Amino acid sequence: MFTGIITDIGVVHSLTQEGDLRARIGTGYDMASVDMGASIASDGVCLTVVAKGPDWYEVQVSAETVSKTNLGSWQVGRRVNLERALKLGDELGGHIVSGHVDGVAEVVGLVQEGDSTRLRFRAPDALAGFIAPKGSVALNGTSLTVNDVEGAEFGVNLIPHTKQVTNWDETALGDRINLEIDTLARYVARLRDWERHLSAG
Repeated sequence: MFTGIITDIGVVHSLTQEGDLRARIGTGYDMASVDMGASIASDGVCLTVVAKGPDWYEVQVSAETVSKTNLGSWQVGRRVNLERALKLGDELGGHIVSGHVDGVAEVVGLVQEGDSTRLRFRAPDALAGFIAPKGSVALNGTSLTVNDVEGAEFGVNLIPHTKQVTNWDETALGDRINLEIDTLARYVARLRDWERHLSAG
């Protein structure tokens, strides 16, 4: 589990196709404190450490993960939002994030408002109903509050601090962004569907 609070910005050092995609990511984390097999959310995708060095780790990315996320567009030199998995007693600063990306949203609007940036996204139709004003979403691993929703489009606001500690300052129109809907929204929708099923039976 994660919180959507980014704690490092990694850099993709290498990408190799070995059946699965293998990526080496440079990091400022103390890798001596990271176990082999540990989970690190990389641009919001929970990935398993399969090799490591003093300032890097490697992950294998399955074809399924590539098809459901934006990791297939990674290039060497890309800066990546990183978060280590929660430990018992850690502060929950954002919201509960699983690292299991639901789909990819497209950046359809980008406006500077003073020092902040207002971004607009188009979600896949199948996920749009899970996104609500003042609710939470994880976008490229970052816990963000939804400002407004109109159909399949929704907006968020990035304050200067968020842009400084993430890779969001590199975002451009048309970018594909990993989207994880709020777990609570998922269960509320499931409960609603089940109640309809019971009432129809």
